[in-house]
Amino acid sequence: MTKFPVNPEKEKTLYDKMSALNIKEEDIEESFIRSGGRGGQNVNKTSTCVYLKHIPTGIDVKCQKERSQSLNRYHARVILLEKIEKLIKGEESEQQKAIEKIRRQKRRRSKKAKEKVLELKKIISEKKKSRTINLSDEM
Repeated sequence: MTKFPVNPEKEKTLYDKMSALNIKEEDIEESFIRSGGRGGQNVNKTSTCVYLKHIPTGIDVKCQKERSQSLNRYHARVILLEKIEKLIKGEESEQQKAIEKIRRQKRRRSKKAKEKVLELKKIISEKKKSRTINLSDEM
């Protein structure tokens, strides 16, 4: 077991998920690449980009989110697990469920639903109009 510079709880969750999906550290091929982009001299001189390949499934992941190699190793494993979970479970994965939920929320309303909303708005506006005092009637 490798140690990552993250919360021990997060690390435990990672290893629990790995064991649940039956993924062993020996099945993961890890190499380091010099990353590009932001990060200054640290990024240019050290190999902070992490490349992981899960040998049984052939899934590979590259990660250069952070400036430190050890944090990128953690993030790469998390991404790899998500991809493997999606492959194994398909539609049932948590990420897929979240995507579907957002898709349902953004979907356009049907004509009937739009009419219902407009009718409710009209009723509320009538209520508000009846509450106002008409100054021309009082004079």
